[in-house]
Amino acid sequence: MTNKIKIGVAGLGTVGAGVLKIINAHGELLQARTGTRLEVTAVSGRDRNKDRGVPIEGLAWYDNAADMAKDPDVDVVLELIGGSDGVAKDLCVSALTLGKHVVTANKALLAIHGTELAELAEKHGVSLAYEAAVAGGIPIVKALREGLAGNAISRVYGILNGTCNYILTEMEETGGEFDNILQDAQKLGYAEADPSFDVDGVDTAHKLAILTSLAFGTPVDFNSVYIEGIRDVTAADIAAAQEFGYRIKLLGVSRRTDKGIEQRVHPCMVRTDTAIANVSGVFNAVVADGDFVDSTVYVGRGAGEGPTASAVVADIVDIAIGRHSATFGIPVEEMSPLPMASIESHVGCYYVCLTVYDRPGVIADVSAVFRDENISIESLLQRGRSESEAVSVILVTHEAQEASVVRALSKIEKFAHSVATPRMIRIVSL
Repeated sequence: MTNKIKIGVAGLGTVGAGVLKIINAHGELLQARTGTRLEVTAVSGRDRNKDRGVPIEGLAWYDNAADMAKDPDVDVVLELIGGSDGVAKDLCVSALTLGKHVVTANKALLAIHGTELAELAEKHGVSLAYEAAVAGGIPIVKALREGLAGNAISRVYGILNGTCNYILTEMEETGGEFDNILQDAQKLGYAEADPSFDVDGVDTAHKLAILTSLAFGTPVDFNSVYIEGIRDVTAADIAAAQEFGYRIKLLGVSRRTDKGIEQRVHPCMVRTDTAIANVSGVFNAVVADGDFVDSTVYVGRGAGEGPTASAVVADIVDIAIGRHSATFGIPVEEMSPLPMASIESHVGCYYVCLTVYDRPGVIADVSAVFRDENISIESLLQRGRSESEAVSVILVTHEAQEASVVRALSKIEKFAHSVATPRMIRIVSL
């Protein structure tokens, strides 16, 4: 008799429909690989009559997704609804409590409640799987939890949001400004009507919090992530980066330092000869540094129906063959609440753009402020030459503490000849 695993799908949007398509298309292949037949028995969505390009006739329908957890004909619950609370959380809590496996693509839920849900899964002896929650089709969760299990991870970082990477790539290739490129991205469907979740860095921060827990064995701590988006990146910044041999990418960076674990999301200047700098368009990339394996790089599509649904199905396959791992690599009771380093303690190089009136003594005044904050200037470039008009002064620092750079820019902004708020982008050594 063939083993069978019965699946309830909550959320029939792009990803949910994609999962149904994969199971319909590759049912025999999946059965051959697992020795188990994967059967969808129940679904939940907003509109029962909507055409999703996949048949749902004959499946149990739930208007309230949370009720699906109680269905005796469901062994595995797929939570593909989204949102950090509400019905998505209720469904997961109910399913885990009832001893049912949960597969989710919900990075917001895990970033806020991941440790709590992992503890619940462990208590009831079931899996909480979430490969699709971070970097879509890239199997980075399995890589960190299993493939790199023999390594102590010192750093994990990456491009975790395709919308931002597309916008920054287009800004570089066309010379356009952020607002114009964002509008184009919205027309093409790469950006939402309300893009703030993506362009303000929140989406990347959710994913980074999850990766930090996996990499360092610490409870998920989204509130300790420093977050800065890409709205303030200008075409002039992009051009200056090129001139200095850099590209600008929105990165999520988590690393172990002598002050604790850094978790930060912000635009970065990265050398053009690095692997991450050459990941363009809507693609994602993650780099993990291990003590024995050195650096490993993972590149692929981070969103979309196919890649994300593929990751969901991979988690179902693990459950079907009985492959079980602690949610974040180690049991919750063995996690260490490591100190989190503040962004002010970060040490690195910085790109700074000042807009000032070109008057005698301006550069001397700027240099004096940096000297007083113990910041050494590596290079300086002035754009334009007119005493009556504002000009750009661009400089790159040697390594300095962020708190010192912030203080210096605050002082410079108060100069009488300063026209605009100074802009700063961190230069990341990869």
